[in-house]
Amino acid sequence: MAPHSPPTSPQLHDGDQLAAIDLGSNSFHMIVARYTLGQLRVVDRLRETVRMADGLDGKGGLSGAARQRALDCLARFGQRIRDVPAVRVRALATNTVRQLKDPQAFLVPAEAALDKPIEVVSGREEARLIYLGVAHAQPPKPGQRRLVIDIGGGSTEFIIGRGLETLERESLQAGCIASTRRFFPGGKLSKKRWKDALTEIGAEFQQFAGLYRNLGWQEAIGSSGTHKAIGEICAAMKLTKGAITAEALPQLRDRLLQADRIEDIDLPGLSNDRRPIIAGGVLVLEAAFEALGLQRLMVSKAAMREGILYDMLGRGSDNDPRDLSVAALTQRYGIDEFQAARVEATAMRLFEQVEESWDLDDDDARMLGWAARLHEIGLVIAHSQYHAHGAYVLEHSDISGFSRQEQQVLAALVRTHRRSIPKNAFDALPDRLLLSAKRKAALLRLAVLLHRSHDSETIPRLDLSASDERLDLIVDKKWIDSRPLLRSDLVGEAEDMQGLGMAFKPFVA
Repeated sequence: MAPHSPPTSPQLHDGDQLAAIDLGSNSFHMIVARYTLGQLRVVDRLRETVRMADGLDGKGGLSGAARQRALDCLARFGQRIRDVPAVRVRALATNTVRQLKDPQAFLVPAEAALDKPIEVVSGREEARLIYLGVAHAQPPKPGQRRLVIDIGGGSTEFIIGRGLETLERESLQAGCIASTRRFFPGGKLSKKRWKDALTEIGAEFQQFAGLYRNLGWQEAIGSSGTHKAIGEICAAMKLTKGAITAEALPQLRDRLLQADRIEDIDLPGLSNDRRPIIAGGVLVLEAAFEALGLQRLMVSKAAMREGILYDMLGRGSDNDPRDLSVAALTQRYGIDEFQAARVEATAMRLFEQVEESWDLDDDDARMLGWAARLHEIGLVIAHSQYHAHGAYVLEHSDISGFSRQEQQVLAALVRTHRRSIPKNAFDALPDRLLLSAKRKAALLRLAVLLHRSHDSETIPRLDLSASDERLDLIVDKKWIDSRPLLRSDLVGEAEDMQGLGMAFKPFVA
């Protein structure tokens, strides 16, 4: 099977189908929608309990059983979207895959099973997408702030937002599966264990609870299956009509703790599927109620999967959230915008000349443009090795709208835009992104090199041709003769380009 190409942002037409897949730590979800008259209409939903988090061994490994459950599910999902082009499918992996010591050992067979690329998102990016899904499903009142909590299998996300935008995002390692395993080993329940666990989780929540309470919100909403299950139990116990309240939660907890073991939990409205993990979910939610002073939590049916769909619409329009993030980084790190614009313009000029012969696409163009805008981000730290500093910032920051793989591509481009190419510069990238990343790196290197002097003079001639892993550049003789340092740099670049596996030859005409 040929490696998957990275998806580009879809240009949508009436009747097109889109698919969003959420590889959660407890369940895998897929939602398929049709784009009609500028709106998304859901045509299919699939959900399977996979419990990937149950397979974590604490050392970054995943059990064979959990891995196989995941692959079997993805194969079934892949069959459903076989005719949907990869450009209109986005599959995102969350907490469990983030914890794997070697994510590619899972992602490579997972992509083969789904027959589509899979990205990994950070906890804060997961939080943004969760909020986006809830906000579209239940539009907030103008100007009001909203708190959204999502208890997943491996982590819990807390978001405060206004309208469709997030104001604060947090992700903590305290999901329903993870907390059940952590605090009730062997399935044993007791009031003492519960109290100790509540204290421990509450202490973790305190790191952001003060900030959140000071900012405040007008309504609170819980998304995900855990909140839905707890809301249904509260209704079945006639404590509420489906919401979760500060009065109902302790009564539910006391009823739960009448059982000595998890398998003996007897709660009205609780499904057999949810029983093994409900203790951890209720525990996390009670800790959240106490830390944030919650009185009432409404329940939303929407979650990250819906957010992925609406984010895809943004990526296919002029409202790509990644553009806003790059602009914010430019401001925050004081990047020379004029120099960045010159480098970007030249990089795009080179890109247009080789995109067909190198099989590059619109997504590659966007990534190259962002790398050009951010290539000097490391100068805020130090001039020496600023390309290495910049790469570190881009790889390890939470950048809204970007998946981990996208950040790793950005980091690799910035790391390799000058000086020699480290042998491990592209090690973090999956194989399917490796070739295009190296080709974009070559284009960025040339663009940066051609603007080393930081002057605003237009480059008169710039003809670039590419074949396989070879680049030939023709520049104006009179122009290059007046720049002996640049001429020397271009000649020396032939040796550095070998680090990208490319042959490079500059000419004058």
